[in-house]
Amino acid sequence: MGAQAMLKTLLYAVNSLLQRRRYRAALAVLKGFRNGAVYGAKIRAPHALVMTFLFKSGSLREKLKAIAQATYTHSRNLAYFVFTYKGLMALQSRLQGKNFQLHSFVAACVGGWLVFGENNHINSQINMYLLSRILFGLSRLAVEKGYIPEPKQDPFPIFAAVTWGIVLWLFEYHRHTLQPSLQSSMTYLYDDSNVWHDISDFLIYNKSNTQK
Repeated sequence: MGAQAMLKTLLYAVNSLLQRRRYRAALAVLKGFRNGAVYGAKIRAPHALVMTFLFKSGSLREKLKAIAQATYTHSRNLAYFVFTYKGLMALQSRLQGKNFQLHSFVAACVGGWLVFGENNHINSQINMYLLSRILFGLSRLAVEKGYIPEPKQDPFPIFAAVTWGIVLWLFEYHRHTLQPSLQSSMTYLYDDSNVWHDISDFLIYNKSNTQK
């Protein structure tokens, strides 16, 4: 049997396995791991690339190493979390015969504790990102359920005003309480724009070569 025929047979066997309902839950866990790894890399790599070259000093090799490490950590953690979450969801469904809403909360709590519980800058960014989303989601759910009255006017302008008011107050007077990445961004925007010597570091560069 030639190599092409063997490959065709192997692909047929794999595709047949993927169609079997008996293994669907386990295969969904594996694909969740795959999707977590891919999505984590796609999200983190461009962000790390921009932030590293914009704000971090060091050699090109050091910068590329930092980008690769951040991308790997985000990709790995998201893959581990999806694997853990979907695995625990399948296990609970198998033990109790069907899914309940509590299953999702329990599975995610365990995954969050195991994977995203370590206090590092990658996990901190992810957890803060999710916090802002769930606050929005819970607010909308509270309105849908009738726990709070539906606003007569769009509350978003008030939300934006309070958010920016608080973050700039914290930056100006309690800077150490903000995440390092946010501090770097705001320093670039609000502090560095107060310093220049000539047209080169006023318009072309943020800082002159003598300042770097």
